[in-house]
Amino acid sequence: MLVHEFLTRSASRLPRKVALVCGERRWTYAELDEMTNRLGNALATGGVRRGDRVAIHLPNSIEAVVGIFAVLKAGGTFVPINASTKPEKLTYILNNCRAKAVLMEARTSGRQDLWEGVPSLTLGVLCGPKGESTDARLRHFEDIQSNVPATPLPLVNIDLDLACLIYTSGSTGEPKGVMCDHSNVDFASTSIMAYLETREEDIVLSVLPLSFDYGLYQLLMTFKAGGTLLLERSFMFPALILQRIQEERPTGFPGVPTVFAMLLEKDLRAFDLSSLRYITNTAATLPPSQILALQAAFSGATLYSMYGLTETKRTLYLPPGQLATRPGSVGIPIPGTEAWIEDESGHRLGPGETGELVVRGRHVMRGYWESPEATARRFRPGSIPGERICYSGDLFRLDEEGYFYFISRKDDIIKSRGEKVAPKEVENVLHMLPGVTAAVVGVPDPTAGEVVKAFIVSHGAPLTESEVIAHCRAHLEDFMVPKYIEFRHELPMTPSGKISKLGLR
Repeated sequence: MLVHEFLTRSASRLPRKVALVCGERRWTYAELDEMTNRLGNALATGGVRRGDRVAIHLPNSIEAVVGIFAVLKAGGTFVPINASTKPEKLTYILNNCRAKAVLMEARTSGRQDLWEGVPSLTLGVLCGPKGESTDARLRHFEDIQSNVPATPLPLVNIDLDLACLIYTSGSTGEPKGVMCDHSNVDFASTSIMAYLETREEDIVLSVLPLSFDYGLYQLLMTFKAGGTLLLERSFMFPALILQRIQEERPTGFPGVPTVFAMLLEKDLRAFDLSSLRYITNTAATLPPSQILALQAAFSGATLYSMYGLTETKRTLYLPPGQLATRPGSVGIPIPGTEAWIEDESGHRLGPGETGELVVRGRHVMRGYWESPEATARRFRPGSIPGERICYSGDLFRLDEEGYFYFISRKDDIIKSRGEKVAPKEVENVLHMLPGVTAAVVGVPDPTAGEVVKAFIVSHGAPLTESEVIAHCRAHLEDFMVPKYIEFRHELPMTPSGKISKLGLR
C-alpha cells in the first residue's frame, strides 16, 4: 500500500468521520482528502514531479498534515523539518536533499538568504497569516485551498519509491536523511498497529512534532485505522494537555520520558483520565521507578515500553504483561521482524552478554540519502543475497527468555578506571530519588581517563550534592558513582524531546 492511501481509503470508507482535531478546528476524512488533492495539484502545477523532495518546515498544524499527504499524491517525497530548526541547518538540509519546494510559515517568506542559498527551490507554499509578497515562486496555502480544484491525482508511484526522508538529529555530525520507502512505512505501521491493537474507534492525542518519526507515525497509523488524531502544537503546558484528555476523551497517548516526568509532577487526581486505553513510550527507555508511577497514575491504561531508531522506525516492544517482571526491558522484536546481539567480531551473543543490537525486517530503511559510506557502516549485507540488515549502534543484553535490555549507545559508554559505565544504569539510580530528572555523561579526568558527571533537575524536596552521592554509593559500584553533580533548572532538549547529551557535554 502507498502511504497516501492511508488517507484516501479511510476517506472512502468514513467520509464524514472527524479525522483531525487541531485547536478548536475539526476536519473530516472527506475534507482532508479534498484539501490534499488541491495542494497536490498545486505542487504538480508548480513543477513537483515523481521523486522530487518537498520540505515541510512547519509546526504541528493542519497545513503540515495536508502537506504530507499532498506531497505523496503529487508523487513526491516529503521531508519533515522541525519548525525550530535554525536557518543554517535548514539550508543544509534543503541543499542536501535538493528540495524542489518547501511549505513554511508566511513570516519566514522574506528570508532572501533561503532562496539564494538553495538553488533547487522553485516553489514555496506559505502557511499561516497572509503577508505581502511579490515573488512569483510563492503561493499561499489559503489561496490554493480557495482556487485550485480538488481533482484526484493519478497514482504514479509504487511501494519501492521513497515516501519520506527523515533527517537524524546530527549529534555526531551533519544531519543524515534516512530514506523510507512506502513499503517500509506501511510495514512498520502495520506491525505497530498489530501489537497496540489499533482500531477505528481510537482517538490518539499527540503532542509530539510531526518532524519526529514517533510523532509522524501517530498521524499515519491513526489515519490508516480510520481513527481520530488530536494534534497538539506542543507540550509546553501540561495542565492544558490534561484538560484536553478530560474533554476530548482520547484512547491513546504517546509520550517520551520527559513528557511523563512533567505529567507526574501534577496532581493527576484532579483530572478524569479514564478514557485512555494505552500509553506508549519510546525515544529513551523509562526508568523502572517511572514505570511504576505511570501505572499508578494511569491505572486504567495499558503501558507499552518500546525501543526504536529512525533507521528501522520501531524495533522492540515489551508486551504489557511483562512489565511487572521485567520493568527494565524494552521487550521483543515487533511482529514480523528479527533482532539479535553481536560482538565486535560479528558473532552472535547469548543471554547475559552485551553487544550491538542488529535488526532484520522490512522496516529496515533504504539507507542514508546520498551518503554511501555512512550507509555501508549502518546497513550491512544480510544472510540472503541483496538483503541489508541494520546495525543499531546501541548496546543491549538478552535474558534467558529472549527479552532485550538497553544498555547504552556504543559511543555513550564511559570508560573510567578501566571499567565501562553505562550512563543509563546511573540515571536509573538517580531517578529513584523523588522528583528527579537526570542525565549522565563522561568527562575527562587525568587519572581515571573519564569520570561520571550527573546533571540533575529536582522538582521535589531540595537535594544536596552529598545526599545524591550517598544515594548513588548505596546502589552503585564505586567506579559508577558520579564524581561531579550539577544542579540545573532544566536540561537541554533535542527537537524530538530527548535530553541532549551533546548540549550537556
